[in-house]
Amino acid sequence: MALSARLELRVGQSLVMTPQLMQAIKLLQLSNLDLVAYVEAELEKNPLLERAEPAPESVPDAEAPTVVAASDGDAEAGDWLGDTLDNSRTAIEERLGTDMENVFPDDKGPELKHADAASDPMTSSWSNVGSGGRDEDDYNLEAFVSAGLSLADHLSNQLALAVETPQERLIGQMLIDSVDDAGYLTISTDEVADRLGAELAEVERILGLIQAFEPSGVAARNLAECLAIQLRDKNRYDPAMQVLVAHLDLLAKRDFQALKRLCAIDDEDIADMVAEIRRLNPKPGLAFGFAPVQALVPDVMVRAGPDGGWLVELNTETLPKVLVNQTYYARISKTAKSETDKTFLADAMQTATWLTRALDQRARTILKVATEIVRQQDAFFALGVQYLRPLNLKTIADAISMHESTVSRVTSNKSIATSRGIFEMKYFFTSAIASSEGGESHSAEAVRFRIKQMIDQEDVADVLSDDAIMDKLRESGIDIARRTVAKYREALRIPSSVQRRREKQAMAS
Repeated sequence: MALSARLELRVGQSLVMTPQLMQAIKLLQLSNLDLVAYVEAELEKNPLLERAEPAPESVPDAEAPTVVAASDGDAEAGDWLGDTLDNSRTAIEERLGTDMENVFPDDKGPELKHADAASDPMTSSWSNVGSGGRDEDDYNLEAFVSAGLSLADHLSNQLALAVETPQERLIGQMLIDSVDDAGYLTISTDEVADRLGAELAEVERILGLIQAFEPSGVAARNLAECLAIQLRDKNRYDPAMQVLVAHLDLLAKRDFQALKRLCAIDDEDIADMVAEIRRLNPKPGLAFGFAPVQALVPDVMVRAGPDGGWLVELNTETLPKVLVNQTYYARISKTAKSETDKTFLADAMQTATWLTRALDQRARTILKVATEIVRQQDAFFALGVQYLRPLNLKTIADAISMHESTVSRVTSNKSIATSRGIFEMKYFFTSAIASSEGGESHSAEAVRFRIKQMIDQEDVADVLSDDAIMDKLRESGIDIARRTVAKYREALRIPSSVQRRREKQAMAS
């Protein structure tokens, strides 16, 4: 059989992820801060994009002539007011009958101002450095803001005042470089002594100097030493406190009876000492070298409507507003002659048009998903966390005819502001726990809330065990296992019933 070449036409469908589609998917899962940064970068790269400025408020025109009602006796004054429409200098001087040079001296202008400043040795250096060829109003104030002081720099500044010889400074600097962000020393003094060829006693002495620096408790080798340093600074490191710090494992277990026996103190003293320990800072270094915390700005606002429903609206403050400058594109496209220029303008126009549409589609999608979440969880907004319903991505996706992956991206890094606080959108998606009576299932988040309520309301004489909590939940129609109760309790950082009983008894006594 002979082989021959031939052409065939076949029609088929395939899903192609174009770069623009991939970018649109990326925009969906960006937080409002990341989205603003992305749009700012696009504004810098694309000359056809411009920021949509808010419309200025209507204010009375300051330069418009003012109409003044005049009586017959004020005809001359009225004529003069009408003549003031001619505001040329010559006309004003003729009306006033004097030269304006002896009334208001002319402004020298920016050139003469700089010339006068240059002649003054007290101002010339500031003017030359600050202006940089610009007006004084163009100063970049951010350039004068000092950077945040790191923990290592803070300790090094104190070390320079505490030691005198280069050998001491070398040992101290190596110790400071080995302090982590929390303020703990991550290297042993033996290792420092071996590396630098110094005496171990000298390294220990320098470490003692550093441990006396601010913040109190820095350069400690473990938690007990960190707390001991802070207690010494407060003059609270007495023999009983030394025993307590040496047995932090018992304090973590809330075994106050054993601690009272070891420290030889009574209930009142142990309560005071535990309260003193809790006021200390276990990680003193965290106050340095960190950026300020950004406030959480919600993407969606939910408020009660006049008809008893809920009004869902986007937070316009988080939405970047950009426009495509069609006028500028039409003007410069006429002057583009080379193919490179034409290609650049076409790509810039396509990117700008796509970005504006993608931002609009992103906003619509977020609003659509948020509206369905509010509809599904209306009992939460009206009554509280205990009425939160089980919800998954598929339920929302089916209700709004979207794919689950799209809903997942939309709810990532987004938050909703409600009358009960600000919640992440992911908060409203919880697993279901079956009902023991065969009714509607319960939300895992609502069950956790009930467990916390039970423990908060328990009495010192009736501390609830995990089995007791399980029984109470089953009585209320929630089919849950004891290990699930224990898992939820640990997730809430609530100690066991034994530890809670010891703590309550110690506090009660």
